Amino acid sequence: MRYSVIIPVFNRPDEVDELLTSLEEQTFQDFEVIVVEDGSSKDCQEQVKRHADRLVCRYYVKHNSGPGSSRNYGAEKAEGEFFIVLDSDVVLPPGYMEAVERALRETGCDAFGGPDRAHPDFTVTQKAINYAMTSFLTTGGIRGGKKQMEKFHPRSFNMGVRSSVWRALGGFAPMRFGEDIDFSMRLFESGASVRLIPEAWVWHKRRTDFRKFFRQVYNSGMARIHLTARHPGSMKIVHMLPAVFTISVLLLLTFFVCGAILSLSGLLALCNAEPGCNMGIVVLLSGCVVMTVSMFPLLLYALALFVDSFVKNRSVRVALLSVPASFVQLTGYGLGFIRAAWKRYVRGERGEMTAFRESFYD
Repeated sequence: MRYSVIIPVFNRPDEVDELLTSLEEQTFQDFEVIVVEDGSSKDCQEQVKRHADRLVCRYYVKHNSGPGSSRNYGAEKAEGEFFIVLDSDVVLPPGYMEAVERALRETGCDAFGGPDRAHPDFTVTQKAINYAMTSFLTTGGIRGGKKQMEKFHPRSFNMGVRSSVWRALGGFAPMRFGEDIDFSMRLFESGASVRLIPEAWVWHKRRTDFRKFFRQVYNSGMARIHLTARHPGSMKIVHMLPAVFTISVLLLLTFFVCGAILSLSGLLALCNAEPGCNMGIVVLLSGCVVMTVSMFPLLLYALALFVDSFVKNRSVRVALLSVPASFVQLTGYGLGFIRAAWKRYVRGERGEMTAFRESFYD
């Protein structure tokens, strides 16, 4: 068997059905599929059975422990030369497996990954979130784009690893969040060859609303501090930028509020001033200047996001939603990063830190 496709799933039977359908339609078929049910209350056993006559597919059930350990569980059952791990909320284009096979035949490697895209049928919110997670203006293109600010690290929504390398590294570490980045770091530290395969892209549904999106990126920000403790020297400037952005936004909003208070004070003074007294006008204008200067950088950045998203998505609605999605992405990650940094470096706390623990998959 050339490939083993490993899919951890939690309460997403319909998504698994879509993913398995896309696997049936692959132009390259030398692979098996291993679905690991991670303690779901809504299992996907019937959906897997539906595809059993057209796919080499095996289904396993285990107690809930998160996607990392579920991938490890699936790897123990796998027989392929390469393991491909996919999130249950992705859909593959028909040429995905063929693109992987062609790339590995042309230039061999020990591990690989590919980018993700928004499907035309996704909601405008999903498309906006996809933009926020993939744009160079927000994440520096670190999620699989050709243009990026740091070395490419495969992510678990679309990652392939030679089975012998996987076993030598012991699979994913028992982490709640950031386990795929930790695994990628260990790949590089082991000397394994890692590459991006741009043609091996997937459609990725991501989160369906901004609340879930905030929870995801907040935990990711906290996980970055834990990853830095596990891998000293791995912190890059790009990882700190959301925290810098968040602090800058808070400062600018503070200045805006101060300017609003100053303008209100000037207006009241102007109303109560004797004829010929210009102090109220000076205070009012000063407040307006502070408000304008404090908002100008944010408005300029929002305009850049809108234009860039519109060019890429050709939709005013998606472009409009891309602005708050990008601010959620940056400030959510930044707040998580700042909180974890405070707890570890100021309060001296150790171990993995997360804020939202209800579900590994939310």
